[in-house]
Amino acid sequence: MNIQFKKGVLELCVLSLLYENEKYGYELTSILLEKINISDGTIYPLLRRLKQDGYVNTYIRESSEGPARKYYQLTELGKKTQIKLKEQWLDFIQSVDDIIKGGSC
Repeated sequence: MNIQFKKGVLELCVLSLLYENEKYGYELTSILLEKINISDGTIYPLLRRLKQDGYVNTYIRESSEGPARKYYQLTELGKKTQIKLKEQWLDFIQSVDDIIKGGSC
């Protein structure tokens, strides 16, 4: 898949995965790797930026399966942003779909 396609939608994917439930970084990476071929190091810089922008909060939770894990959860701003980006994405892909299928916009 074209790397520019992935870069453009990765923030929406992460926000969407966090919309219902908080997740830890490796968990997010694993889910994304099942669906989108990305490098392991792609998610953590994005998570740092999402935290700096106020879209996510973090907390540490002890794990019975190893070391403590840093969890990410959406803030209210993050939820509003996810909704807005999702609406924009759906409008965008509909327009692209219309174009590539030969329809009119």
